[in-house]
Amino acid sequence: MAELHRFFVPADSLVDDPVTISGEPLHHLRAVLRLGPGTEVLLLDGAGNCCRARLETVGRDRATATVIARWIEEEHPCPLRLLQALPKGDKFELVLQKGTELGVTFFQPVLSGRAVSRPETGRMPRWERIVTEAARQSRRPRLPQLAPLLPLSAALATVSEPLKLVLWEKGARPLAEALPVQPPAGVALLVGPEGGFDDDEVAVVAAAGFVPVHLGPRILRTETAGLAAAAVLQYLYGDWGQMAGGPTVGTTGG
Repeated sequence: MAELHRFFVPADSLVDDPVTISGEPLHHLRAVLRLGPGTEVLLLDGAGNCCRARLETVGRDRATATVIARWIEEEHPCPLRLLQALPKGDKFELVLQKGTELGVTFFQPVLSGRAVSRPETGRMPRWERIVTEAARQSRRPRLPQLAPLLPLSAALATVSEPLKLVLWEKGARPLAEALPVQPPAGVALLVGPEGGFDDDEVAVVAAAGFVPVHLGPRILRTETAGLAAAAVLQYLYGDWGQMAGGPTVGTTGG
């Protein structure tokens, strides 16, 4: 059977039957994919709730779909909070897109003293769209969380993961030596800006309990380093050994 087109919709819209679809999902199914009545689609709320539904009407302002089945779908990536110093240009968009594909569960953009980029108003809606589209494309049933931009000290104060790592070319040991054999309950990974952390920031990071690690002899760009480490963590602790498609639980009729 062909893979159903997937759309993330607001959670409250999945409560009703028929389901009402509007906004960006409607634009995508109507104007981009040109789906019409009778087409079956997969609707997700980003928190694991899934709904297989059949389009009944497709209009300019909204579409309606009859529920065929509902279920909850879990995912089991390595729980990873990526604290990424905001890079210049649109490089953070690449981090969001590829990080979502790699299973990052929480993105925290960070404003540090030597960051080349400075925050611009209105970026969050675009960032959220990039995460949503990457999750849809990579078939993730749950959306990663995306926090607002925070200064370094404030971002560090939000961290509760037991394993805290900071990528630093002067780190005392390679990443592999800092990773436990048993999967940790969660990992917080801090990646600095193009210019690196200044001395005061290094002291703040160390005081927050982050272990400095490096990725070998090559110096990676800030937008590459976190993704490389995320892939290692996913391989060791995440769901890369799981069958494609993942498990579903609690399947019920509509």
